[in-house]
Amino acid sequence: MAINSLPHRFTVFSGISILSKWGSADTCARGDNNTPRPIVTSLGENHTYVRHMIKRILMLCALLLAIPVLATAQSGGVPKDVLKLTVLPGWRTASGTHMAALKIRLKPGWKTYWRAPGDGGIPPQFDWSGSSNIRSVQFHWPRPEVTTTNGMRTIVYHNEVIVPVEFTPGKAGQTLTLKGRVDLGVCNDICVPFSTNFSAALPATVTKADPVIRAALAKQPMPASKAGVRKVVCLIEPISDGLRVTATITMPSTGADEVTVIEAPDQNIWVAEASSKRNGNTLTAITEMVPPSNAPFMLDRSKIRITVMGSKRAVDIQGCTG
Repeated sequence: MAINSLPHRFTVFSGISILSKWGSADTCARGDNNTPRPIVTSLGENHTYVRHMIKRILMLCALLLAIPVLATAQSGGVPKDVLKLTVLPGWRTASGTHMAALKIRLKPGWKTYWRAPGDGGIPPQFDWSGSSNIRSVQFHWPRPEVTTTNGMRTIVYHNEVIVPVEFTPGKAGQTLTLKGRVDLGVCNDICVPFSTNFSAALPATVTKADPVIRAALAKQPMPASKAGVRKVVCLIEPISDGLRVTATITMPSTGADEVTVIEAPDQNIWVAEASSKRNGNTLTAITEMVPPSNAPFMLDRSKIRITVMGSKRAVDIQGCTG
């Protein structure tokens, strides 16, 4: 991802910008009279789009209505040290990139969210605009935990997570200067918007690998090429306000409680929680994608990302065919 394509400004609760499609906090109190679109048949039981959206709206309404209270709590009852972020400076790799990491330590019992947090979660947002000599940024997210809260699936990290971040320098052999900001949601009994700035110098002269970062890299989901994934086909069908995506994946089981997460190439596209079913070595997952335009759109299959997580392992699949 090129650094100039990264957002320079963003909303802490990105979901609240989605809520604005239905209105303000008053809409939360009143309810909404929009007519739902027809039932969408998925694997197993039938799911309506409105069920997904009602869950999301209720969660986001709760967050929106709670913001004034949370602002007070953050300066009072909520511990100021609920989250500590540290930059691990890492090393310059043989390929010329720089492997660093963000260490996020939470108070015991608190959690923060993975890059695709689910309907009830808040995705992290990063702003690298103050940095220099950085051409692109690639995150190497460790495997997260899958939890269910109030009937909504969320994908999280508890207590501590180390997220390796690989930077490609604009000028090879020179120091990278980080000056960034991250906005996160952190939750315990309540959810708190948390923002913090960070900075670090990443010199080209350090070439010895950091074992802590290496250990975090080893916790990533396995790439498809090493996980026995043989074929990934995505059927894309238009629906009234977007697309239905059916992914058929030929791969061994990842273990019990298998969960499939499908991500769109654009974070502004809402993606429903995928329903999935396994038949031997064939896993089928169905989701729906709704863009801000609320209409069918062009989707590049090669940019769809699928993560399959089970009790034994997790697998990262980049792209699919038609």
